[in-house]
Amino acid sequence: MLYAILGEDVPDSLEKRLSARPAHLERLNALQNKGRLFLAGPFPAIDSIDPGPAGFTGSLIVAEFDSLEAAQEWAKADPYVSAGVYAQVNVKPFKKVLPA
Repeated sequence: MLYAILGEDVPDSLEKRLSARPAHLERLNALQNKGRLFLAGPFPAIDSIDPGPAGFTGSLIVAEFDSLEAAQEWAKADPYVSAGVYAQVNVKPFKKVLPA
């Protein structure tokens, strides 16, 4: 089943994000290589693809896991969690409807 992982950044998270990003992307690439990653990306803090020093306010990952518990465990082990980028992380089951 698909699960949406919503990470909400702490204020002024950009430096922490940049330092933890390679390890964060490595885990996402591993999911992608297994065909389990549906989409992933950050929420810019301003209306711009490249927000510069304004940084980001969080991230969205939609990926396939065997269970809600497995998705939660994966999310808890994210480098952005251990680096203090995320203030909180929510994991929810996700049902893709469109595009078909």
